[in-house]
Amino acid sequence: MKVYPNSIGKRALDIARSAEKVSEETGVRVVLCPPHTELYRVSSSTSAPCWAQSADAVELGAHTGAVPLEAALEAGAKGVLLNHSEKPLRIWELAYLAEKAKVLKLETCVCANSLQSVSACIGVKPSYIAYEPPELIGGDMSVTKAKPDIVQEAVNLVRSKDPDIAVLCGAGVKKAEDVSKAIELGTVGVLVASGVVASRDPYTKLMELAGGATKPL
Repeated sequence: MKVYPNSIGKRALDIARSAEKVSEETGVRVVLCPPHTELYRVSSSTSAPCWAQSADAVELGAHTGAVPLEAALEAGAKGVLLNHSEKPLRIWELAYLAEKAKVLKLETCVCANSLQSVSACIGVKPSYIAYEPPELIGGDMSVTKAKPDIVQEAVNLVRSKDPDIAVLCGAGVKKAEDVSKAIELGTVGVLVASGVVASRDPYTKLMELAGGATKPL
């Protein structure tokens, strides 16, 4: 959900309830990543799983402005998104947070912007690795159209090294066909932000995207 105007306050709840309804009607898992300021509000108002958009590699204590994983958990997070291209982490921070998330029983999705990054992320053993080329994020060209070969290579790379890690892809995902193509390439789903959050009708857009996940290949 990033920190778009529609991701704040009541509008965040409207999106969350749309996601909850779509998940109930289609059986497709929809995970929400609200802004930190909205995490408790959203997680306590919907049955849809909520994850933190990021976290800081610090312990609880004197760290002004930081978001430790324990704070995200207390606010209702069931998981955490790490190393997004808009919030990159150093490798030691990523390793620290991935390990602490396991201790706290939080799921993890680590974003990778290249095959080299995908390979490096396998070592921290996250729940998911999401391949997202940054130049396509927020645009109208889906990663599944622009770089299908690399998506498939990422899937094959992860499967060959650690088949317990699931692969996602994201960037430019706007249509049902983008989702169905992602699954055809071997991923288990997609990351999407502006395609839903900036939509005038998030429920209809989410239903469209969920249709891509349930469409027979």
